[in-house]
Amino acid sequence: MKNESLKIKFPGSYILIPGPSIKVLFLLLSGIFILSSCSSTQNIGDSINDNFKTAPAFQPGFSGLVVYDPQQKEILYSHNGDKYFTPASNTKLFTFYTGLKTLGDSVPALKYAVKNDSLIFWGTGDPSFLHEQLPDSKVFNFLKNRKENLYYAAPTYVEEHFGPGWAWNDYNSYYSVERGDFPIHGNYVTILFPEGEATPKATPSFFQDSLTVNKTSLSKRSRAVRNISNNQFKYQHPQGNREYTQEVPFKYSSQLVAALLSDTLQRPVTLLQQVPEYLKPEKTLYSISADSMYKRMLQVSDNFIAEQVLLLAAGEISDTLKTDIAIDFMQENHLQDLPDEPQWVDGSGLSRYNLFTPRSVVRLLEKISAEVPQDRLFQLLPAGGESGTIKNLYKADTPYVFAKTGTLENNHSLSGFLKTKSGKVLIFSFMNSNYTVPSSEIKAEMEKILLRLRDNF
Repeated sequence: MKNESLKIKFPGSYILIPGPSIKVLFLLLSGIFILSSCSSTQNIGDSINDNFKTAPAFQPGFSGLVVYDPQQKEILYSHNGDKYFTPASNTKLFTFYTGLKTLGDSVPALKYAVKNDSLIFWGTGDPSFLHEQLPDSKVFNFLKNRKENLYYAAPTYVEEHFGPGWAWNDYNSYYSVERGDFPIHGNYVTILFPEGEATPKATPSFFQDSLTVNKTSLSKRSRAVRNISNNQFKYQHPQGNREYTQEVPFKYSSQLVAALLSDTLQRPVTLLQQVPEYLKPEKTLYSISADSMYKRMLQVSDNFIAEQVLLLAAGEISDTLKTDIAIDFMQENHLQDLPDEPQWVDGSGLSRYNLFTPRSVVRLLEKISAEVPQDRLFQLLPAGGESGTIKNLYKADTPYVFAKTGTLENNHSLSGFLKTKSGKVLIFSFMNSNYTVPSSEIKAEMEKILLRLRDNF
């Protein structure tokens, strides 16, 4: 071995390097490679820094970006990575992780007990019952075909229907559905305004008689507005308007759930407002796969499902469907090692009280990737140019961004995974708050940076 030498060919000649010098040469070349790699990373970092300093879209607000290589356990780039931002629907990543740590493969649909000729059942927070965007639940056939008399047990604790910091005047909007222990039809009414007909149609039909004409409105739009405190809907549908569909949250209550169940099942369902102490749940009925719920939540950023996931988790941790129980459990048991303590108050991100740092979101994503195989995870997340909330963004021949968006007025975030041309999968969190330009300008500059990362790592 000690007599071996290395022959290196150059144009027109060879150089013979004695054996003892090979090790020295190897170390020298390795050092050059490492310095070159560091220099390349530095150049990319400098380029991104210039973008943050000079791009007009970034100037009015506040931006942060952390890029992490999970294989090397190395932060490749950080800009305001330790600063707090309004995450909006990036909060759903925390909710997703909560589901992974507390729920199994299937969603608990309801808990029940049988006493003589009576079946008493309790809600778990399962969002899937008669939800048109989720797979068919087992609950309908289970309740429809039972021979016992049905009794719906009202929850001992009633969670606030809106989360802390939600905008009260969003109550009529599809994205601000109320929370509840036994959701039904997604807790909203679908109102169809047919072309050529004067009267809209409500689904479920239970609400049809609650629609009345708004005789004072001068609006030319087909639209329904619910009374803020009850389930009376006023609408206008001017002649000549095209067909239009609107989803309006209904005012949730245990009384309404019992009435809707009776109407839907076509059999009596009695509300037990006060459940005797001796009556306790004995069995659990499961409904849909958890992944089908997570996919809907992450792909289209469904706020209602996100809120219900935390209630489901609270029900598994305790006997009370309370959002704070799930959040406190996660922070004490599974999120205590985040770089910065999250300010986390709801499941959906509708609240502006939520505050996270980019580096904590990156750490969360690393935890998620340790729980979920990559193929499965990338199927659940929106894919750039292909699916979900980024179907029309980050387009490429092969998707390179798999990430969750988060958007509130003047705030936009994108956090997830980036596939580079060299085959690496990087974790990133890109957060923007308090900007005054159109969000399309922010997204365009974000895309420039993500493409640079894709092409150079």
